Amino acid sequence: MIALVRMRLAAFVRSGRALAPVITALALLGVIHGGGQSAAAPAYAYSAVMLFPVLAWQAKLLLDAEPDVQRRLARLTVGARREAVAGLLAAAVPGLACCAVAMLVPWWPFHAIRGPEPGSAEPSLAAGIALGVLAHLLAIPAAVALGALASRAVTRTVRNGVVVLVTGAVLAIVLGLSDSVAPWLAPPMMATARALTADQLPPAGRFWLLAAWTVLWCGVVLGGYGRLRRSRA
Repeated sequence: MIALVRMRLAAFVRSGRALAPVITALALLGVIHGGGQSAAAPAYAYSAVMLFPVLAWQAKLLLDAEPDVQRRLARLTVGARREAVAGLLAAAVPGLACCAVAMLVPWWPFHAIRGPEPGSAEPSLAAGIALGVLAHLLAIPAAVALGALASRAVTRTVRNGVVVLVTGAVLAIVLGLSDSVAPWLAPPMMATARALTADQLPPAGRFWLLAAWTVLWCGVVLGGYGRLRRSRA
């Protein structure tokens, strides 16, 4: 399975499919952090939300890089479950790399992170960075799940894949708004951003709840992904 992950990553990079999401992510980070300094937690909250659709797009591109015949041969060789898991793991690797860059870019070249204002209730710089790491880590599995659901192995055509990807990304934002009637239908990207940009940080239990929400949402979406793949193999 490790060899399969490496093969898919190599195909993603060598085919040039990795360039478009990388350039888009860098452009978004430039827009977010180029306007001036901000506290760490809000800056990283905006970064995680804005990168979510890019990470989902990146995951879809990676999963679509492998030809259908090669994917079927891999299923026969390692089994359907291992083949699917290898694809998801491969899709998560560039997401982790992208989020690592997103954590570093505000420091250089933009110098966009400042410490807490004297006398304010803002979290310390270390706490803000830790919360930024959490926000990006919560974005990765949700983005991979959405990208997998939009992949060619499920949607069959480019048009259907784009519709699923764009619709899912838009609904993740719209349903995540504070006045949404069904916020549980979306991953907690917007809820995490609100927690990090609030005047006073919520208790630690809130972040455990957000992590559990992410795990549950991803489990449901990936369960549907697995069933659809089996029915369309």
